[in-house]
Amino acid sequence: MTDAKSIRPLRAREVSEWGQVADVVVAGYGIAGVCAAIEAARAGAEVLILERSGGWGGAAAMAGGFIYLGGGTPLQRALGFEDSPENMEKFLLAALGPGVDAAKIADYCRNSVEHYNWLVACGVPFREAFWGEPGWEPPHDEGLMYSGGENAAPFNTLVAPAPRGHVPQYADKRIGQRSGGYMLMKPLAETAESLGVRVEYDTRIRRLIVDDDDRVVGVVAAHFGKEIAVRAERGVVLATGSFAYAAQMVEGYAPRLIGRPAAAIEEHDGIGIRVAQALGADLAHMDATEVAFFGDPQLLVRGILVNGRGQRYIPEDTYPGRIGQATLIQQENQAYLVIDEASYEEALQTVTSTPFFRQPPTWAAESVAELEAEMGLPETALQSTVETYNRHAAEGKDPLLGKKPEWVRPIGTPLAAFDMRNFTAGFTLGGLRTDLDSRVLHVSGEPIAGLYAAGRCTSGLCAGGYVSGASLGDGSFYGRRAGVTAAKN
Repeated sequence: MTDAKSIRPLRAREVSEWGQVADVVVAGYGIAGVCAAIEAARAGAEVLILERSGGWGGAAAMAGGFIYLGGGTPLQRALGFEDSPENMEKFLLAALGPGVDAAKIADYCRNSVEHYNWLVACGVPFREAFWGEPGWEPPHDEGLMYSGGENAAPFNTLVAPAPRGHVPQYADKRIGQRSGGYMLMKPLAETAESLGVRVEYDTRIRRLIVDDDDRVVGVVAAHFGKEIAVRAERGVVLATGSFAYAAQMVEGYAPRLIGRPAAAIEEHDGIGIRVAQALGADLAHMDATEVAFFGDPQLLVRGILVNGRGQRYIPEDTYPGRIGQATLIQQENQAYLVIDEASYEEALQTVTSTPFFRQPPTWAAESVAELEAEMGLPETALQSTVETYNRHAAEGKDPLLGKKPEWVRPIGTPLAAFDMRNFTAGFTLGGLRTDLDSRVLHVSGEPIAGLYAAGRCTSGLCAGGYVSGASLGDGSFYGRRAGVTAAKN
């Protein structure tokens, strides 16, 4: 084999020895990879997973565990929520744009109930309990929650809201270490291995291997520094995660995330995207990013968020990921939370999954004018914002941004403000362009023979916006498609 640092595809005729052979070779043992492996094995293929770390799970096992599902899942129905594929589709088209793949969203929504049932049949547990409080995720083991701003403006005026954040049951949560995502991955990994799926850990892909017709027939991988050629008789599935930790790619495609990656694992280095690019693969939405906002939603809903000019810019009761995107992308990462003492004390009495976001305020004052001066805002900027907000809040309304009446109340005194500038981080959403069968598309629009992909190395449901559960949702869903299509090849 040639230069180990090259990502250009290697010709099969140059391979002197195949170290491993399988029908379907899957690169990556996270959510997309495990689902691809299960379906390929069930379709009769011999499957080999190559995982660069020492165990299964990837970013999925460290995630909160939301899987975005709807259309009337058994869990939704059991908890009394009505939903339809049409309503789910209408919401996602509005929330995930601009430029969404409408065919992919329609496909996902129409098959969402079946996908839920498939996960349950694989052993993924969902507790019949709804968490209706503001939060990043349920603090306990509740199985259902709003996870995309469905019940907040402007979406609650476009389509009937329904909670679609499905969370696997896990009682012993450690946020950011082992949460609901672990109980999504564990039964799936057990299912894959019960089907005879082979796994090689500590093995990272370097480049693709193609025959003389440019069909992908394997990968070059490194196992503890030693290169091996792995042959795929039917196809290769890329499930290698995002490029959030590939500094050069972030600088080139998603510069807003420079210095602020939050993809859970540093293995998200874009390798799957780059080896496919070297074969002419097309890309989509490489600038799209999920953006977390490091604030506690129980505090946010009870105050007002203002930008660097002292102006409100988003309903505070929406999905915090939307707040993060709006703050980073539209407000130059400038944000302050203004809240009165009574609301602050009330928020501290609530249960939260993110207690580490509950820090003391940056400034406190006896009047809005005094607070405004301490914050360094232009004179009357914050005063006029609070005056306008309070005038409408006295009637329980927020005509400016549409915050729900239950959270609208005048801001009194004494009051405080939190400096939340630069309180954002995120991961990339763009990647390889794929079709509904998870085939990687060449820049010509034609599928690249023998190459499939799913998960965060692809451009999935999201084009601009985000909902919690979209990554695990489309990763698992299109991982399944990739496994089926590759096995039948």
